[in-house]
Parts: sequence; structure tokens; C-alpha cells
Amino acid sequence: MAPHSSPRPARRPLTPAPFVLRLCLHLLMAGLLVLAAVRAHSAAGTVAAAVTGAVYAAGSYLPPVRTSRRAAAVWLGVLGASWLAMLWLTPEALWVAFPLYFLQLHLLPVRWSLPAVALTAGAAILSYVGHGAALNPGVFIGPLLGAAVAVATVLGYQALYRESERRRRLIEELIGARAELAAAERHAGTLAERERLAREIHDTLAQGLSSIQLLLRAAERALPPDSPAAGHIERARRAAQDNLAEARRFVRALTPSDLEHGSLAAALERLCEPGAGPYGSEAGAYGSEAGPRVRFSVSGTPVELPTPYEVALLRIAQSALANTVRHASASRAEITLSFMDASVTLDVVDDGEGFEPGSVRPSSEGGFGLPAMRARAESLGGTFTVESAPGQGTAVAVSLPLSPEDRSPTAGGTA
Repeated sequence: MAPHSSPRPARRPLTPAPFVLRLCLHLLMAGLLVLAAVRAHSAAGTVAAAVTGAVYAAGSYLPPVRTSRRAAAVWLGVLGASWLAMLWLTPEALWVAFPLYFLQLHLLPVRWSLPAVALTAGAAILSYVGHGAALNPGVFIGPLLGAAVAVATVLGYQALYRESERRRRLIEELIGARAELAAAERHAGTLAERERLAREIHDTLAQGLSSIQLLLRAAERALPPDSPAAGHIERARRAAQDNLAEARRFVRALTPSDLEHGSLAAALERLCEPGAGPYGSEAGAYGSEAGPRVRFSVSGTPVELPTPYEVALLRIAQSALANTVRHASASRAEITLSFMDASVTLDVVDDGEGFEPGSVRPSSEGGFGLPAMRARAESLGGTFTVESAPGQGTAVAVSLPLSPEDRSPTAGGTA
């Protein structure tokens, strides 16, 4: 960045090492100026040393010098001019060139600082010769060696600082990613446990209470009308019915929010609406330029499905659509929910890039979606298949078996 560019970003508070280096630079400059003032052979040389010290001190405390490259360049120009006047009056000003190297390298960009250091070293050598000093290798080696040491020190420190900042940002990103991953895992674990509890309550308590109610109803029909046990059986049947309703309320409370306000078909249809995405906001807007156009259809006569079936089919559809948006670069996708005599089937098809199903392996980059969908389907006794090839799109199909009691049509003919 050139000296006339916009102000630099505010610096972070100095760590102990930069603070000590700055303090040492201040002490070095002050000591060399005092030495030059004491050893000056004229009052003018002493005044020039004092003026140079005053300019240096002013720049050290002025906030614009620390925040603006333009202000820093102007201050360095004034400081250099006062040093040149001091150099003209006394050869002792030669030693002040060493802290000037560090200032120029620190405050100016490399394309400006290196020429400034070279000019400063040349001015120091010419001044020493101009004051009548005998020519010897030390006259040239001293300023040039000091300049080389300053350049190596400052540029090396800047490289270490950049590497330290890169690692600091990387560590911050890793900490943030770890926190996000932990939150996602907690959320996923909570959802998985809710679904497991809903499935267990449905498959054990609810089914058991339903069986008890059916048995009590059969026993009630088998009893004579005037049997003294009829009243007890009626009360037991009503108690089983009330507890079955309570169990079903527990199951509804533990199901995903997508299924709270309607059927599975309605939840899948909402998933395909423009602006929707898997898990509420995942993977962009379907039906818009940000993602593929998604169409939903129902085939067959809808029946009321067990809650674990609805949860599994909804989650598989969400995961399949998320994969379509993230990886397939598809323009169209279609979800089909099919009700058959002995099974319910969900198909998610897209016209994307496709892939080799056998080449997908879980890794740090992902690849867990397909195994998770397969495990979810197989845990309910279903099947999961993926058909895809490069350039030919992808079709994901899951089929879950239906028992005879699950095949009664839903009220109103909707799922």
C-alpha cells in the first residue's frame, strides 16, 4: 500500500514481545541522540539533535502516525529532514541511521521502505566522508551492515507475525467449527433420541394398549348381558383406550415439527415449496434460481402410516434433497410417495451430474448421508436403493412394509 492510501485497520493490543521491541527502539533512539548532542562540536549540532528528538517523540505519541500510512510517511519525511540537517552539522548523527532503518521498514510498505533504507545508508556514508574522515572499509561496511541486519530482522519478524496470525485465525476457525459441530451433534442426538422414544412408545406401549383394548372388546362381546364382570371389563377397556390416547399424544409430541401440523404428504409438499429446504433452511431455495425445481406427487390410496414410518420417510427425503442441492447441480427433482398393497415407497429423482454409488465413502468431507438413510430404512425392516451414473442423474428409493392394520385409508383420502 502506498503512503497516500487509506488508513490502516486499527491494530490489536501489543503483545509483550512487540511492546519490548518498541521500548528498546525508543531507548536506542534517545541514547544515540543524547550521544550525538553531547559529542557535537557546535551548538547548532546540539540543537539539531534536540529538534530531531522532539520530532521523534511527537510522532511516537500522535495517534494518526500509528493508524494512517500517509501520516506515518509525512512524519518520517520530517524526521528524515531533521536528521539530514543534524548529519550536515555533526558526523555523530551517523549512528542515528540504525534506528531510522527500523522505523522505515516498520512504517512503510516494502517497495518504499527498502529504497528509503538504501538512501539513508548512502547519506550516512557520504556524510561521514564529507566531514573529512579517512576512507576505509569500515566507513562503508558499518552503515551497510546495519541496514542489512535491520532488513533481515524486520522482514523476518513480519514473516513470523504473518504466520502467527494465520495460525491464530486457523485456531479460532477450528474452535468455532468444533463448537458448531458439537451443537449440531447435540441437536442431532436430541432428534434421534426423540424419534427413538416415539418409535419405542408406538411399537410397545401404544401397540400393547391397542391389543388390550381389542381383547377386552372381544371379551365384552362374549359375556352374557347380565354378567357381573361386564362393568369391570367396560371400565378396563375405557382405561386402556384413555391410556392409548395418552401414549399417542406422547408420540405426537416427540415427532418432528414438520409433521405436527399435517400429514407426511403435506410435510413433503411443503418441503418442495419455493424458499423451503431440508431441515427448514438447508441448501437454498427450491423452485428458484438458487436450487432445483422440485415437484411432489402421491401415487395410490393414502393410508395412515405409523409415526416412525413418517419420521423416517421425511428425514430421508430431506437428506436426499440436501444431497441434490449440494452435489448434483440439478435443475429439476421429483419426490413421489407411493402407497401400495404391502408397502409404502418414497422416490427422490434428480437430473443432476450423477455419480458412482460404489465410490462414495464416508470421510472428513462428508459421505455419511447415504449410509444414514440406508440405516434408517433398514431399521424399520425396509429397503434402500440408489441408482446413479455420471451424467445420468440420481434416483433414491426407499420401501417400507405395511402390515394389514396399516392399510386402512385415511380419513378424507389423504395421507
